[in-house]
Order: sequence, then C-alpha cells, then structure tokens
Amino acid sequence: METTSLLRLTLHDAHLKAGGKMVSFAGFEMPVQYSGLKLEHDAVRHGAGVFDVSHMGEFFVQGPDALSLVQWIGSNDASKLFDGKVQYSCMPNGQGGIVDDLLVYRFHEEKYMLVVNASNRDKDWAWIQEQIEAHSWDVTVEDSSDDWSLLALQGPRAESDLQALNPQRKDGKPWTELPYYTFTEAILHGQDVIISATGYTGAGGVEIYLPHNLAPWAWDTLISAGTTPCGLGARDTLRMEMGFCLYGNDIDDTTSPLAAGLGWITKFTKDFVDKERLEAEKAAGSERVLMGLVMDDRGIPRGGYNVCDAQGDVVGRVTSGTMSPSLGVGIGMAYLEASLAVESAPLFVEIRNKQLACHVVKFPFYKG
Repeated sequence: METTSLLRLTLHDAHLKAGGKMVSFAGFEMPVQYSGLKLEHDAVRHGAGVFDVSHMGEFFVQGPDALSLVQWIGSNDASKLFDGKVQYSCMPNGQGGIVDDLLVYRFHEEKYMLVVNASNRDKDWAWIQEQIEAHSWDVTVEDSSDDWSLLALQGPRAESDLQALNPQRKDGKPWTELPYYTFTEAILHGQDVIISATGYTGAGGVEIYLPHNLAPWAWDTLISAGTTPCGLGARDTLRMEMGFCLYGNDIDDTTSPLAAGLGWITKFTKDFVDKERLEAEKAAGSERVLMGLVMDDRGIPRGGYNVCDAQGDVVGRVTSGTMSPSLGVGIGMAYLEASLAVESAPLFVEIRNKQLACHVVKFPFYKG
C-alpha cells in the first residue's frame, strides 16, 4: 500500500519550536494549535494572531484575454475591479456545483492573481486550462503556489503589529491601514511582497505574501512583537462564528452558490459558467439553504449530524459545527429545507441518538 508523504511548510521548525501540534491538512503538515484553541481564538478577537497559511495556491493570470477568463470562470463581476482591489468569487462547475471559492486580485487590466484552496489546486488548474482551451483565449496562467509563503496577521491589533516588519509601499505612499478587500505591492526587508486586507476571521487584519527565505524572519519578528501564533483550530472557530464557508465542508462540487448564501457574489449582469442554470434556480428558489444553528440544549452540532423537525423527520444536515469560544454555546452551519430556513425556527440536532433543541439564525453568529 503506497503512502503519500505530507508536504512541510517553510516554517515547519518554527511551528515546532513554538509548541505547535502538527496535523495533516490538504496534503500538508499544519499546526492545529499552539498554546490552546481558546487563547488563540481570543487573541485574534481582541489582539493579534498570526496564521501560517502558506499551503494556499496562487495562480497568476496574464494576457489580453485575462479579464475574459476571470469573468467566465468566476461568478462575481471582475469588471468592477480596479488596480489594487480584491474580490471574493467562486468557480461554478457547469453542473450546478462549485469547483472552488477563491480570491481575485487585480494588478492591472491584463494581470490578476487567483488565490485558491490548497486541496483544490490541481483540480482548479485543470478546470482553468480546460476553459482556456475551449475558448482559445490569449492568456497565460502560471501556478506560483510553490514560490510563496503566506502569513495571515489577524485581529484589531494586526495593523500595529505589522509595523514591526516595517513594510514600504512600492507606490511611495505612506503606510496607512489598507481598506477592506484591497492590496498593495511592497518592499519588506529588501524583497518584493504583496500585502492585502481580506481576512477569514471577521476580526480585521492583513495577509502577507512573501518569498520563503523571508518567512522565518517575518514570523520571528511578529512573535517577538507579541503576536500570538495561531493554528487551524482557531482559524476554524473564528470563520465559523462569522458564517464563512469552508470548501469541502459547507460548499463543494454538489452545492450551488445560491443555496450556500453566495448569491451576493453571483452576478447575472455578465456571462459565466452555469449562468442559465443558476438564473433558473434563483427564479424557482433553492430547495435547501445554508443557515446557522445555535444550540438551546447543551451539545455541539458536528458536521454530518442530522437536523430534525419536531416530528423527528430529517430536514437538514450539519456541514460545520463547534463550541463557539466567543459565545459559549454550540453553533453549526447546516443545509435546511427552504421552508424551515427561517430565523428563530425551532429545530433539533441528532447527537448520539438524542434530539437536542436548537434554533435557526442568520450569519454571522458573532457580531462583535
């Protein structure tokens, strides 16, 4: 039986030194926690934490037809982007599901960067190449995923902690807080980097794309400045409190962006993969809708658990769930029959053969 060895991040030794507990994730050895999930979670909500998310994929799209490609594969309207602007989007798969969700960075009208999920990197690449071939676009796509380390510095103190690195903007502007969903090219320790402000925690902050050789220095400098090292565990609880989807849990090749609550990034003002199918779904209404569940009884609604009505009939399924460190209650994300996807609707989660009471909420769970 063949075994596949896990890839190691550039900062692998630094994570071990910081007490990181390593686990397998998307083909990589990743730190799940250091000092403890709640401490790391609270550090991001109220101070600053840094995540090593270098496993993410980066594709650079360049050429006269770069925008045409991005517009066709993505559900959002990339024509609205300007230089230095970032957009959240997803790639419909031609069958009503989602190839991946991603971030689109516009450098200029003929250059974009797509940031994709590590677990979907090969699938995304193949899908994009298939679309280019089908349309004969004048565009090149380069997979630069192996060239970058990526640190997500998150929390209300993140901008302050970033100054320990002393980044210098390439456009010559003085360093100021980046507006949400924008980015800038910068010089860090004499090398080219990209700094953006997108976030996956709801706590504000920045992401730093940097060469691998800079990563140890940047990590050590941030930790010395008092930034808390944070792992996948806190990243998951933070994103769940905001109701942000995780590919493979809450969205996948079988879920439509409309059912997943991603109608806001599904723009019918332009042509794209699955436009007609999704327009029809919007007109008819999705059969199931992703909503939040808050436990009334004591319990945690884990992914895969059934959601039932008062008669015990299964009316939905939990996709992600946790004990919310900020709220102190069990929360979950679940696809529910559309008629029951109503705020405050009383339902039950089946946990260890018991029907435990919960109620439906809209995202986010945590409102700060």
